[in-house]
Amino acid sequence: MGISVENVSKVFGDFQAVDQVSVEIKTGSLVALLGPSGSGKSTLLRLISGLEKPDSGRIFINGRDATYEDVQKRGIGFVFQHYALFKHLTVRQNIAFGLEIAKQPKARIKNRVNELLELIQLESLGERYPSQLSGGQRQRVSLARALALEPQVLLLDEPFGALDAKVRKDLRVWLRNLHDTVHVTTVFVTHDQEEAMEVSDEIVVMNHGKVEQVGSPEDLYNNPASAFVMGFIGPVNVLPNTAPIFTSNGYFSELTVSSQVFLRPHDVQVELTPDAATVPAFVKRVIHLGWEVQAELSLEDGHSFTVYLTREQYAYLNHLKAGQQVYVKPKEAKAFATQGV
Repeated sequence: MGISVENVSKVFGDFQAVDQVSVEIKTGSLVALLGPSGSGKSTLLRLISGLEKPDSGRIFINGRDATYEDVQKRGIGFVFQHYALFKHLTVRQNIAFGLEIAKQPKARIKNRVNELLELIQLESLGERYPSQLSGGQRQRVSLARALALEPQVLLLDEPFGALDAKVRKDLRVWLRNLHDTVHVTTVFVTHDQEEAMEVSDEIVVMNHGKVEQVGSPEDLYNNPASAFVMGFIGPVNVLPNTAPIFTSNGYFSELTVSSQVFLRPHDVQVELTPDAATVPAFVKRVIHLGWEVQAELSLEDGHSFTVYLTREQYAYLNHLKAGQQVYVKPKEAKAFATQGV
C-alpha cells in the first residue's frame, strides 16, 4: 500500500529528468525527496501527482495502478511553493473551494472548514483575505485547502521555499505535528538537508535523476551509501587520503583505492598537547555560533578543514585563538572507492 514507483523514467527533450527510479513509500509516512537542483525530485513528485506522465514504468497508489490516471481521480492534495490561494476569496472560502466543487452539503462544508481552521490554528482569521496574512499563515491555509477533501496522499513541492529562515523552522515543527495528527501519506520536495532530516520519517536522496539512497535521517547520516550522500547530508570535510591527519597513524592505509576521505567536523579530536596519533595543525579562524564554536584549521601541508566544538570543548581548549598550534586526529571518517561528490 502507500505509493509504489517502479522503474519510472521521464525525458524532456535530451534531458533525462528521472532515470529508472523505484521507490516504496509506506502508508501514513512522511517522506522527503531531497537533492540538488536538477536531481529529478520535483519531476518525480509531478509524476506521482499525475501532472506529468512517465515515459516508462508504473506508479501505484494504495495498490491501484495510477500510472496514467487523471489527476482528479488520484485522491491527491497538492501544495505548491507559492501558496496558489485565490486572492479574491477569504481564508474560509479558500478552504471550502474544493468541497463546494465536489457539491458537498453546506453543513458538511461548514463543519469541515471549522475543523481545518482549528487544525491550522487560524480559527480567528477565517474572514481575512490572503493579502492580510503572513507568508507562514498563507502556507498553512494552502495545506488546509489540500486536506479539505481528505486526500489519500499529500504532495508538497518546496512548501517553505518562499519563506524566511525563522518562519521555515517554525513551519517545519508545525508540519511534523500536523502529520502526526492526520497521518495522511505525505511526500515533500526540498533541497534543504536540515529540513528533510528534521521533518521526515524517511529521505529519498536523488542525484542526476537517480535514487542514491533511501533511509531514515539517522541511517543516511551515519551510514551513507556513496560519496554523494556523505557530502550532501550534513557538513563534511573532504581531504585526500594522503593528508597527514590520516597517514600519521595509518588510519586509512588499507583504502588505497580511494583518493578522498570524508570527515565530519564533529569527528575531529583537538588537543593542546601531542601524542603518537596526532598531527600538528594551526587555527586559522574561530567562529562563534552561539550553541557551538566552529574552528577553521590548517595542516602543515596546507590542507584546511573545519572542526565543530561544543562550548565545553572550547573552554577545555582554553578558548582557541587564530594562529595557535593544536594537535588533531580523526575520531571517525569514511572513504568510498567511487567518488561522486
